[in-house]
Amino acid sequence: MFTVPPKVTTRAFERLAEIGASAQGKALRVAVEGGGCSGFQYEIDLDEAKEDDLVLSDKGETVVIDSVSLPFLADAVIDFTEELIGARFVINNPNATSSCGCGTSFSM
Repeated sequence: MFTVPPKVTTRAFERLAEIGASAQGKALRVAVEGGGCSGFQYEIDLDEAKEDDLVLSDKGETVVIDSVSLPFLADAVIDFTEELIGARFVINNPNATSSCGCGTSFSM
């Protein structure tokens, strides 16, 4: 089965450059784990790339997604947003059938 990889916005890559992720030898890791209030939750962290990761790069910065999380993130958009409540990386996932108000938990 072919999975369409997620898209990373220019703003997300720009934010990684602003925080100096690649200068620290790090990439933005986006993973999906069981748990959260809706069944699954996103884990977003700075980490080093691993052998089985999908690597998405632009502007000298890198986003990595492990092979287990990839099907859950098919055709999703990884973005960075700044709002009154704060700034954060966000996932717009067309596969999620519902999500929680926390913004990191979803169900499929």
